[in-house]
Amino acid sequence: MKPVRVLTVDDSPTMRALVAATLQCDPDIRVVGEAADPFEARDAIKRLDPDVITLDIEMPRMNGLKFLEKLMRLRPTRTIIVSSLTEKGATATIRALETGAFDCVAKPSIKDPDSFRTLAAMVKAAAAASIRQLVARPADVSLDAQRPPDQFRPDGRIVAMGSSTGGVEALLAILSKFPENCPPTVITQHMPGLFTSSFAKRLDRLCKPHVREATEGAPIAPGHVYIAPGGGAHLEIMKRDGYRCRLRQAPSVNGHRPSIDVLFRSVAQAAGPRAVGVILTGMGNDGADGMLAMRQAGADTIGQDEASSLIYGMPRAAHEAGAVRRQVPLHGIAESILNSTNVASARARLACP
Repeated sequence: MKPVRVLTVDDSPTMRALVAATLQCDPDIRVVGEAADPFEARDAIKRLDPDVITLDIEMPRMNGLKFLEKLMRLRPTRTIIVSSLTEKGATATIRALETGAFDCVAKPSIKDPDSFRTLAAMVKAAAAASIRQLVARPADVSLDAQRPPDQFRPDGRIVAMGSSTGGVEALLAILSKFPENCPPTVITQHMPGLFTSSFAKRLDRLCKPHVREATEGAPIAPGHVYIAPGGGAHLEIMKRDGYRCRLRQAPSVNGHRPSIDVLFRSVAQAAGPRAVGVILTGMGNDGADGMLAMRQAGADTIGQDEASSLIYGMPRAAHEAGAVRRQVPLHGIAESILNSTNVASARARLACP
């Protein structure tokens, strides 16, 4: 197999050198060039035709987000965002992921000096990803297209979702179709710390339910969606005066903290058959064992299908483990969840002989 050819784009020579040094430790990757700003990057892409580019957000002359928008429209290229852990950088990164960036990684910092540990694997996964998936039309977030609230009455079941690479667009596609009184929902999305805060705020603006980062002891109620804070603790649910969020400091599981497996296992234990599990696009196998525990506890389980997944890694692992009750394309997952958690649907199922 030919090495993956990478172009690094960053206004900092130090950061370009660090990205290059990290990637060149992998024999399957070759850094073929670098650029200090989008204008240099444009010329380098034409000249070098890289498989993947790494792209900084905050740069002179043109920021990375504006460059990415032009790039995905005129010459779609697999792109990984390398962003600073600032609120401004996180907000722009979320927009970049919606625009067509493959994934994001935080620049090393005192808090997370090893943030680049997944960069090489991310680059190789990006090189194998479908360009057609990356340039697919953004999710329809028209509120007018949502199901009227009076057609949905939550039956008390809790929804747990897990996602990774490609999850930003997938979650937006699902939650934008949720009514204001949606089923109580908890989500673990693999994402660096601070990025999840910006992501939750953006979802809250675009969707009818209230979307927040999870906090310790927060009640999990209809009309509310909780996102696991990135990089700090595992999100679990506990049964105490209904269901509540619990943030637990513990080692990484499957290389992730928060881990989808941890969330799903806690849901299996606390809610059993009173839950719905959903595994979405992403690399690796996080969530497969936890979803199997959910299914064995009587929960309904849904996996995103291969055709609509940017990376059919986590959904494949869960499906092959026997954890997925049914596979559904992305555009049908919201409806599937709502049908499973609607009082009217429950009555219809009970009425069937």
